[in-house]
Amino acid sequence: MPLVQGLSRVNQSLAIEGNCPAPTTSRFPPRAGAIPCYGRAMIRATERLFLSAALPAVLAACSTTSGYPSLAQRDVERIGGSATPIAGEQTPEEPALPPASADLVTRLDGLVAAAQQTDAQFKEQQGPAERAVAGAAGAAVTSDSWATAQIALAALESRRGATVAPLAELDTLYAEARDAAPLEPSPSAQAIEKSRTQVSDIVARQDGVIESLAARLRS
Repeated sequence: MPLVQGLSRVNQSLAIEGNCPAPTTSRFPPRAGAIPCYGRAMIRATERLFLSAALPAVLAACSTTSGYPSLAQRDVERIGGSATPIAGEQTPEEPALPPASADLVTRLDGLVAAAQQTDAQFKEQQGPAERAVAGAAGAAVTSDSWATAQIALAALESRRGATVAPLAELDTLYAEARDAAPLEPSPSAQAIEKSRTQVSDIVARQDGVIESLAARLRS
């Protein structure tokens, strides 16, 4: 194949790739300034290769720019000051609790008086009960003396039950007063506690008497 025709076929193939008109087989040389078809294809390929190599460098340069604002905490955003109290400043005191009302004092006095009254009745029956228990010492359970001693003890227990009733009411009042002021006993709670102690001592003494007589009767 002649050399001129061989080059023409090469240019035709490059013309297809470079999207330019295929050269003719004219014997005249190309005009000045014209770029061969295969030269344009090579230039475009070189441009694509250059862009592919330069793109990562451009992206890396963009990622290292410092044009964005910092997310670190600024001084103006920090809270200043301290929890140190001012010199000479005093913590305000809690308001004092009111004293026990007149109605409460009257009610407490009534409960203590009721316990003392039943205790007086208990003491009146204590002497006969002690004599009845002493007379039943060593007697049979079916004897009259033993039955008399049992009746005397039952009377004492009844008086004790009447004394416990005011004490139970005092316990309820004290619990309500502590619920109203749980941090420390209020004047009302202190007044109730004083009355409750008086009645509790009366009940404790009566319990001791009944237990002592019952033990003597069983022996």
